[in-house]
Amino acid sequence: MFQDEARFGRINIPRLCWAPMGVRPVVGSQVVREYTYAYAAVSPVDGVMDSLILPEVNTAAFELFLEEVATRHADEFVLMFMDGAGWHTTKKLTVPKNMRLAFLPPYSPELNPAEHLWDCIRENWFSNKTFKSIDAVEDTLVEGLVALEKDAARIQSLAGFNWIVNDILNAT
Repeated sequence: MFQDEARFGRINIPRLCWAPMGVRPVVGSQVVREYTYAYAAVSPVDGVMDSLILPEVNTAAFELFLEEVATRHADEFVLMFMDGAGWHTTKKLTVPKNMRLAFLPPYSPELNPAEHLWDCIRENWFSNKTFKSIDAVEDTLVEGLVALEKDAARIQSLAGFNWIVNDILNAT
């Protein structure tokens, strides 16, 4: 699996959107510095995705996420690839017994297919929206994460390894 986390909040950037010819679309914009964080792990081969929304990124929150993934995959051994963030590499981190961590090279987000989740969520659930509270942000984030967790084919497509999966399936 590949793991990543992203910040979501009440600061939005207006994006391009469709409007009839001759009509200028009006979208809200806001700068409110309130954030929540989404943690996700994806398996590009089978499209499995596990996610969790937590109020911060630190060692304790990351351990909570790893425990959640380990519990969801209790019958499996999980090799988790991730970046080298400080809370991923600290010696204080306790890793579940059915999991091992592996680190991607520094400054190479293009190697982590979990990064594509955030673009999809921002484009499909957050585009040109303003939120009255951080709870509204979390509600929208839950909606997006749950929709993606239920759509294995979409996760496989976002993860970008479909050609490998098809080659493996066709070879057997």
